[in-house]
Amino acid sequence: MDLSNVLILGGTGTFGSAFVPAALATGEVERLAVFSRDEHKQFHMRRALGDDKRLRWFIGDVRDYDRLRLAMRGVDTVVQAAALKHVPSGEANPFEHVRTNVLGSQNVALAAAEEGVERVMGVSTDKAVEPTTLYGATKLCMERLFIASNANIGRTKLSCVRYGNVLGSRGSFLETLRTLKEKGAKTFPLRSMESTRFWLSAEDAASFVLARLADMEGGEIFVPKLPASSAYAFAKSILPDAEPAMEEMPVGEKVHETLISGNESQMVEERESYFIIRPHGPRSTARQWRYTSNEQRAPVS
Repeated sequence: MDLSNVLILGGTGTFGSAFVPAALATGEVERLAVFSRDEHKQFHMRRALGDDKRLRWFIGDVRDYDRLRLAMRGVDTVVQAAALKHVPSGEANPFEHVRTNVLGSQNVALAAAEEGVERVMGVSTDKAVEPTTLYGATKLCMERLFIASNANIGRTKLSCVRYGNVLGSRGSFLETLRTLKEKGAKTFPLRSMESTRFWLSAEDAASFVLARLADMEGGEIFVPKLPASSAYAFAKSILPDAEPAMEEMPVGEKVHETLISGNESQMVEERESYFIIRPHGPRSTARQWRYTSNEQRAPVS
């Protein structure tokens, strides 16, 4: 696998902050471009990483197609982790989530094809499985868009990874619990005593993406094997002396998240530590068409 020139979109988020040092540590990267909207986060990330000559920095938005194309010039690998992710925000601001998570991902796919990028990996979530929220629905759209693009936009390979909640991400349950612990709180918020979730660290998420970049063919959804954990037990491990303060379950929130739907189970291949969801239909048809500059589609010769 050639990882000499890498672009991480949404590179200053929780995942990106773990992915960048992990990618640099492989020793394969000659140039790593960090693309995000937030100059404040970029400033602090640059200070934390030091003066590494392999790093490049782009202020930009995945909604801006021309900026994406400029950032992708000479790039062989793109990781698409840019997204609006907060569920309540998605319900209150649906157009903004669609513009970033869906139309922004479309821009990524098309720009990658135009610039001859070798591979693109989209970062998805368990909330994309049979979604009940707008955020989950936009991530499902991103997955379908990337997988289907293998048959429509040239020789760029596009795949996705899908996993659960990243520990310590901004606004996460863990962040809430840590804040409460610092304040000496005797209660913690809980919406159901039966709730279960899939958790993994940002470092494990970054390692999983790097490993799957090495063996992706285009069209797969990669799912790590993660145990389902009780939200109540998780909270008690952080705040053993606190008790739950029950809250109303928001509309659309699931008691139990899932990583693979029943309909997808017939397309699953199992590996030692992860699953692969293969695309619909025969693999031989997945790259039947190539993208041309005038947007006409022609059979691959």
